Amino acid sequence: MTRYLLAALLALLPLAAHAQTDEQALVDRATLTVQDLFEPANAADARSLLRRAQGALICPRIFKAGFIVGGQGGGCVLVGRGPAGWTSPAFYDIGSGSVGLQIGVQDSEAVFLVLTERGLHALLDSQFKIGADASIAVATLGAGVSGSTTAALRADIVAFAKNSGLFAGISLEGSLISSLSDWDQAYYGRPMAAQQIVLQGEADNPGAAPLKETLARYAGG
Repeated sequence: MTRYLLAALLALLPLAAHAQTDEQALVDRATLTVQDLFEPANAADARSLLRRAQGALICPRIFKAGFIVGGQGGGCVLVGRGPAGWTSPAFYDIGSGSVGLQIGVQDSEAVFLVLTERGLHALLDSQFKIGADASIAVATLGAGVSGSTTAALRADIVAFAKNSGLFAGISLEGSLISSLSDWDQAYYGRPMAAQQIVLQGEADNPGAAPLKETLARYAGG
């Protein structure tokens, strides 16, 4: 499925299930990001890592020399993977003066694949600062995403980014990842903790179905 076809299908979702809110817009962009990062032929190892992942933090947009920007503070969605498949997303913000693409490009996408339970629980904290917890290993993959998974074998979280069709290195040290409980409540219509959404799969919004289906396709189920 091409990016344009997926975008068209997203646009055709019933309005009741696909309200044009900031939250839904971010989920839709995350769906396109998953396709962009896992579809290319040179992303075979990224797909292999996705098949191992217990969760994924998807950040659809990085602007202006690497500062991650979202709509009114939002920027990423976190999904978990359990026996029933991928969960609906919890909303997160990421930011720090040290967050940036090493090659200084603009308008990029990033994904954090969570490979261990320890890494997933770290992200589920209300705030997680990369590098502050020495027990959480975060590996970054750059231009050699294909064939470079050796660096990720012992990592709890693996991050990589893509710009204009090319994978790029990303610097994450000191980045602060914070949950957005108000976005979660707005998207699901009731207060929901990130753990309830990502670990227990208690939340559902029909607008998240394309994201879950796209993740399942590239992860092989």
